[in-house]
Amino acid sequence: QVQLVESGGGLVQAGESLRLSCAASRSIFTMNVGWYRQAPGKQREWVAGISGGSTNYLDSVKGRFSISRDNAKNMVYLQMNSLKPEDTAVYYCNAAETTRWGLSNYWGQGTQVTVSS
Repeated sequence: QVQLVESGGGLVQAGESLRLSCAASRSIFTMNVGWYRQAPGKQREWVAGISGGSTNYLDSVKGRFSISRDNAKNMVYLQMNSLKPEDTAVYYCNAAETTRWGLSNYWGQGTQVTVSS
């Protein structure tokens, strides 16, 4: 089991930046990690991820968001620049691993990001 705790959300104005952090309770070095978000009345959507040595992004955040990880600290980050009102959502950290028992997905409790126009 892995516990994930997000932090860094808040209320900002359009054009401003936030940096989300995700702290894992143990090493997630071998896991794929990512950030998802869920806006009111919408389904949860994938935002960004690190798989192997590759990073990938939702088209609408490319060039504005940057995901990174610090394996020594068991941390995952999401730097969000040039925020837009449509980025308003609860952001969730995810870590996934495949073991002999199958795929295990771990989620944090989420952190609210609100962008005002």
